Amino acid sequence: MRILTFAKRTLKEMLRDPLTLMFGLGFPAVLILLLSAIQANIPVSLFEIHNLVPGMTVFGLSFMTLFSATLISKDRETAFLTRLYATPMKALDFILGYTLPILPIALAQAAFCFVVGIILGMKLTLNILYSILFVIPIALFFIGLGLLFGSILNQKQVGGICGAALTNLTAWLSGIWFDLELVGGAFKKIADLLPFRHAVEIEQMVYAGDYSELISHLLWVIGYALVSIILAVILFTKQMKKG
Repeated sequence: MRILTFAKRTLKEMLRDPLTLMFGLGFPAVLILLLSAIQANIPVSLFEIHNLVPGMTVFGLSFMTLFSATLISKDRETAFLTRLYATPMKALDFILGYTLPILPIALAQAAFCFVVGIILGMKLTLNILYSILFVIPIALFFIGLGLLFGSILNQKQVGGICGAALTNLTAWLSGIWFDLELVGGAFKKIADLLPFRHAVEIEQMVYAGDYSELISHLLWVIGYALVSIILAVILFTKQMKKG
């Protein structure tokens, strides 16, 4: 009940800034439309709709990091959390209370991307539903990462790291904009060690109905999600003790 009550409060706080929410939901869809137009004039296999939409779905989830980090850093800079530190709530309660309201937004964003894809000619199959469900572990990674940064950074720092830096990192190391196999070398090795490429592979494979290597990619993403959430709890606990 403590978690649900705090989650409701977090949701209300997010709804106070509908413009940011609309931008997070709509920006990936705008990119899908733009890159589809490029694909129509200069055919590139990477930008074919069945590859593009799953990739942009993952890219859009990087905004969940900014949302979660902004929420927690904003609360830390006010007296709100300081008062709640005196309640029976534990660090895990706070982290889950921030996570639960953001997760449906991540699913809605993914669904919106696939709706745009269907309008542009993507095949309407049951795999789309599965692709949206497989967004959950990917979203948990991005949300957990935001809560981690939000537990130690202020609002200004969060905007720079979770906004510009992370979205660019996701774009370049996920294989959305160019084929990582063509780049090769150290760049590809780094991309293979990070979860972004694996997240895109999950979405593309699930939509294609190819589950041959899904588990290996899924384990990478789940591992990073668990680490980010655990670290967020640990760092938030330290902040609670200071408070």
